[in-house]
Amino acid sequence: MKQASFWFLFWILALRKTSCARFSMENVDSSNASSVTLDSIRDALIRMEDTVVFSLIERAKFPLNSAMYDEKLKVPGFGGSFLEYFVKETEGLQAKAGRYENPEEHPFFPDGLPSPLVPSRNYPEVLYPAAAGININKAILEMYVHNLLPLFAKEGDDGNYAAAAASDLACLQVLSRRIHYGMYVAEVKYRDAPQDYGTAILAEDKDALMKLLTFEKVEEMVKQRVAKKAMVFGQEVTLGEKTDEGKYKVDPSVVSRLYGEWVIPLTKVVEVDYLLRRLD
Repeated sequence: MKQASFWFLFWILALRKTSCARFSMENVDSSNASSVTLDSIRDALIRMEDTVVFSLIERAKFPLNSAMYDEKLKVPGFGGSFLEYFVKETEGLQAKAGRYENPEEHPFFPDGLPSPLVPSRNYPEVLYPAAAGININKAILEMYVHNLLPLFAKEGDDGNYAAAAASDLACLQVLSRRIHYGMYVAEVKYRDAPQDYGTAILAEDKDALMKLLTFEKVEEMVKQRVAKKAMVFGQEVTLGEKTDEGKYKVDPSVVSRLYGEWVIPLTKVVEVDYLLRRLD
């Protein structure tokens, strides 16, 4: 790959990802933080499921390209992997465009981000300030590269690293947004039952908080719904009589497993962490 064409594609893809679709607070009165309810949050989370599935489908077009995640593809002057370099550089550009002014967005490389070059927007103050600084993107990146990606990306290397990394970034950002949305869930649940949650918070009882936050029937419904979405969104469509039933761009069981083993548990980690700071 020629260096000039690589950087041209890099910035075009980066700019494209900057204008990603908004899922969540678009349906909420931004001037009234109290209008954020469990129903509005649930609607946002369901819409994010669509984006999670579509982002996985996009990444599945490329092989694993394992060189992007280890020492085989080094960027001069940078200590991490090619993907980490791509994410860090893209986040710098997106920070200038104001992406991380939004409290729903969390950078994977927060240190040294440039200041926005666009006017600030007044976002509703929904989260408790002392608890709003949670960022578990390091764990999300680790999970994505080492656990999730090998489950749905085929073995191989096509050398198309810029486009594959852009797809990785789309997956990472929507997963980060979805998981950190646990702070909004925790805040609304706390407001609805301050006595129940307050007692566990003051006792620093993580197990009690986890029990209050866990609804196994709801979690099972979520896993079934995302699997069905993967079936619908990822099926091979033909116009002839022959159909490829059972053939999907991303295995629905992988999407269900993603939510069951990582998205839901990590979301609850965020929720508990937030609640433990809620009375600071």
